[in-house]
Amino acid sequence: MTGAHRPAEDIWSELRRTTQARIGLGRAGNSMPSRRVLEFQAAHAAARDAVYDPLDLDDLRKQLADLDIAPALAVESQAHSRSEYLRRPDLGRRPADVAHLPDTGADIAIVLADGLSPRALTDHGSGLLAALLARLGSRFTLAPPVIATQARVALGDHIGQALGAQTVIMIIGERPGLSVADSLGIYLTHRPRVGLNDADRNCISNIHPPDGLDYDTAAAITAALVDGARKLGRSGVALKDTSRAELPDSAREVLDQS
Repeated sequence: MTGAHRPAEDIWSELRRTTQARIGLGRAGNSMPSRRVLEFQAAHAAARDAVYDPLDLDDLRKQLADLDIAPALAVESQAHSRSEYLRRPDLGRRPADVAHLPDTGADIAIVLADGLSPRALTDHGSGLLAALLARLGSRFTLAPPVIATQARVALGDHIGQALGAQTVIMIIGERPGLSVADSLGIYLTHRPRVGLNDADRNCISNIHPPDGLDYDTAAAITAALVDGARKLGRSGVALKDTSRAELPDSAREVLDQS
C-alpha cells in the first residue's frame, strides 16, 4: 500500500503524539470503536474519582515531613462536606476559622489546597513544594505551610492575611478533565487580603509531570512572579511573566497549551 493510501489511523497516530486530547478516534459503523468508548469511560471515572476522593491528610503530612520546613498547619473552609463544597463554591472561599494561624510577618506563605482534585495534591504537592523551597527558601522568609481542605482559590486570601504574609502562593488541585485528572495550579497573590478577585492574582496551570509542566519550571516562573510582584507592589493583570524567554522549548510548549 502506497503512502498516499495509508489508513486514517496511521495519519492520526502521528498527530496524537503531540497532544493528550482525543483526536482521530475512528468509527465502527455509526459509533466509535469499542476501545475508544472504554477509554472515555475510564477517563470519566478517573475524573470523578479525582473530584470526590478526599485528601489523605496523614499521607500528605508524612510527605511534607521529609522537607526541611516547619510542621504544616491546617485550615478548613466553611464547606462541611465534599457534596456541599461542590454545590456551594462560596463556602469554599471562606475559612471556618483562622484564629489559630500566627501573624508571622513572613515574606511568603504557601498554601496546599485540595481544590477540585485532591489526588493532584497527593501526587504532586510535596514535589512542587520542594521545588519552590529550593527557589525561594534562601531568599525569603517563609511562614509555616498551610494545608487547606474543601478549598477554593480565594481561601488563600484569608490565610495569607491571617499569617501577615506579603505574598501568598496557593498550590491547588485543578478541575480534572478527560485527559488529565491530577493537575495542579499555582495562584500567586501579592498583599493578600479578603475581598480580592481573580484579576488580582497570577496563575500557573497544568503542573503534572511528566506530561504537563514540571516542578522546576513551575517554581522558576513562580519565583520570577514573586520578584516582579515585590518590585511592582502588586500582582494580577498588571504583572507580566517575563520568565518564558529563558525556558526550554519543551516547557514553553506546555505553557502555551495550558
